[in-house]
Amino acid sequence: MLWWLSIANAGSSFAPVQATQIAADWDNLYKFLLAASFISCVILLGGMVYFVTKYRRKTDKDKTAYISHNSFLEFLWSFIPLVIFLGVFAWGWSIYHNMRNMPKDALEVHVYGKQWDWTFEYKSGKKAYSSNNEPLVVPVGKPVRLIMTSSDVIHSFFVPSFRIKQDVVPGRYTNLWFQAEKMGEFHIFCTEYCGFSHSAMLGKIKVVSVEDYEKWIAETDASQLSGVELGAKLYNQKGCVACHSLDGSPKVGPTFKGLFSKAENLEDGSTVNVDENYLRESVVNPNVKIVKGFPKGVMPAFQGQVSEEELTGIIEFIKGQK
Repeated sequence: MLWWLSIANAGSSFAPVQATQIAADWDNLYKFLLAASFISCVILLGGMVYFVTKYRRKTDKDKTAYISHNSFLEFLWSFIPLVIFLGVFAWGWSIYHNMRNMPKDALEVHVYGKQWDWTFEYKSGKKAYSSNNEPLVVPVGKPVRLIMTSSDVIHSFFVPSFRIKQDVVPGRYTNLWFQAEKMGEFHIFCTEYCGFSHSAMLGKIKVVSVEDYEKWIAETDASQLSGVELGAKLYNQKGCVACHSLDGSPKVGPTFKGLFSKAENLEDGSTVNVDENYLRESVVNPNVKIVKGFPKGVMPAFQGQVSEEELTGIIEFIKGQK
């Protein structure tokens, strides 16, 4: 059994430390695939060597042995791999489902990618910049959801120790979540070629105790507006107040009260779930999806008129209207 254990452990011997449960689950699947592939290779090559040796022609008078088919064996060498493949599919789907099923109580952090820097923005308004060697600070044992977008080209957010990776795309939000189980610092890489200094687009995640995280986040500059506060300011400055109420009363546009996560019926008969991407689109290009019962062409497009940080503030403000 020692040989099998050495093969199975090879998956973790050359891999970064496992800092999340997803990383452990991912490695376990990889170990199984490695071991199953090795065993299959031994059976296949071993059988080939055995038959080549046993039935080799020893003299010119030897005749090739006549071997009839064996229905049972033919069934087994088709059925057993099928079961293994289906098992691996179910195992992999379970891990993928856990990776994409975001906990509702997760700490949310906005991530902005740009050439060649990661910016991390917390709900309190506190920001960290990888170009200044400032890490993404998160508490240990708590789920964290990253809401990510890019201001220029496609980037890809990769944390090897967490076994997670997600493209960061301009013009939309992508999501990623993790729950760090070990304290320490873990590397962030961009794994989508994004220009001359792509290899220098590095960052770190610093996992600290819950107490240390709360102390760190409390050090936010008092002059820095939180996402909700910035959104409230823009709600008045940009004229949203004229068409969108906060108390549920109807105006020219839908009310912001209870809007986030709501299923909205559109004029074309379809239904859309109100998430960050829908809200973003409704701000920058409001006439693409018109809510049933409201006029089209009334709200101006804000494409190019609001920054990524301002979009984040508007969305966080809407999310806060329960």
